[in-house]
Amino acid sequence: MTRIKIPYQPRVLQRKIHKNLKRWNLFVCHRRFGKTVMAVNELIKGAATTPLLNPRLAYLAPLYKQAKAIAWDYLKHYSRPIPGIKINESELRIDYPNGGRVQLFGCDNPDALRGQYFDGVVLDEYAQMPGNVFSEVVRPALSDRKGWAIFTGTPKGKNSFYQLHEAVKDSPDWLVGVYKASETGIIDKKELNDAKLIMDEDDYLQEYECSFESAIKGAYYSKQLQQAQDENRITSVPYDPAVQVHTVWDLGIGDATAIWFAQIVGQEIHIIDYYEASGEGFAYYAKYLKEKNYVYGTHYAPHDIEARELGSGKSRKETALKLGIRFVTVARLGVDDGIDAARNTIPKCWFDKEKCKQGLDALWNYHKEYDEKRKEFKLKPFHDWSSHAADAFRYLAVGLKKETQVTPMNIEIPASWMG
Repeated sequence: MTRIKIPYQPRVLQRKIHKNLKRWNLFVCHRRFGKTVMAVNELIKGAATTPLLNPRLAYLAPLYKQAKAIAWDYLKHYSRPIPGIKINESELRIDYPNGGRVQLFGCDNPDALRGQYFDGVVLDEYAQMPGNVFSEVVRPALSDRKGWAIFTGTPKGKNSFYQLHEAVKDSPDWLVGVYKASETGIIDKKELNDAKLIMDEDDYLQEYECSFESAIKGAYYSKQLQQAQDENRITSVPYDPAVQVHTVWDLGIGDATAIWFAQIVGQEIHIIDYYEASGEGFAYYAKYLKEKNYVYGTHYAPHDIEARELGSGKSRKETALKLGIRFVTVARLGVDDGIDAARNTIPKCWFDKEKCKQGLDALWNYHKEYDEKRKEFKLKPFHDWSSHAADAFRYLAVGLKKETQVTPMNIEIPASWMG
C-alpha cells in the first residue's frame, strides 16, 4: 500500500467530524466554516478506501453551475497528488486508479442521478434543494451498497433542511452538529462585529449564527406562508369526491412541468396535491392524472401552450386535447402582477402538508435575484428549482380567480315584506 499525502490540513472541528462520521450526518454551518473543503476530502477518501468494487461518490449542489463553481477546483486540487487519476472536465468527474469515482451533480438535473449507485453522497447547501431529491432519487441509489450521506449548509428559513434537522437531531443513528460563528472561533470577533454593522440582523443571524428563524432573503411569499402556518392552514387536506379538482400547470420542455391540484370549497381554495416531473410528454401526464382517480374540473395552462411546434405544426394544447386533457389558457399577466395575485390568493388557501410538501418548499424558497456587486435586489425572481412550482402557483392565482368569484343574485322582495 502506497501512502499519498493530500494537501489538506483539517481544522480542529473538521478533524473531529471526519473522525466521528456515521452513515447519516447533518451539519448546519456558518459561512466560511470550511464545509465544502471538508466534504470534498471525505469524498476523495471514500473513493480511495471504500472496499467495494468500483466505488462511486457524488457531490450534489442546488445547481450544476454551483457545483462547478464551488467544488470542482477543490476536487481537482486535492486529488492531483494521487497518481493515475483521470480528470473529465466536461462531466465534472475524476476517476481514480482503483476504479473509484467522484462526480459533481446539480439538483436542476436530478435525472442525471437516476440509475446510478453511490457509496457516499454529499448534499451541499441542502436548504436550497427541493426536498424530494434525496427521498426519491439519492436515497434509493444508496440502498444496495449501504452508502452514506452528509447533509450540510446554512439555513434558509424553515424548509426541508430545518424539517430534517428537527426530525433527526436526537437520533442515535445520526451525527448532527450546529456550528455558529460565535462559538467556533474560526472567524475572529472583530470581523464578526464588522459584519454586524453592515448586515441586516436577520441576514447576520442566518449566515453566521445558523438561525432557522430568519426568512429567506428576498422571499416573495414568506409572510403569507408564515401566516398560513400560524393559522394551521398547512395541514391534512383530504380530497372531497363531491367537489371537482382543478389543475394548474407550468409547462416545461427541457425544464420541469409542475402541477397544482385544487378544490374550491366556498371561498376557500383547498390545495390537495402537487406533482412535478421532467422530460415527459403529455401522454405521461394524462396517464398520471387518470391514475389519481380525481373528478376533474378545469385544467389551466399558461399562454405558451398555444404556440405551434415547428415539427408537427400543432400546438401543445391540441396535442393534450387528443389525450383527453382540455386546457383553458390563463390570462397573460406580468410576473409582478402574478406575484401580487399569488400573495392575495395564499390567505384563501389550505395546503395538504404531505402531498404538497415539494410545492410548498418551492414557494418558501422563491425569491428575488440578488446583485452581489451592487448589494441590492434585482426586479426579477431568481430562477432555480423552485421557479416551476412558483410559476404554476401564479397561474393558479389568476386562473382560479373566476372559480372563486361569487355572482350576486338579485331577488325581488314584495313591498309588504318591508312593513
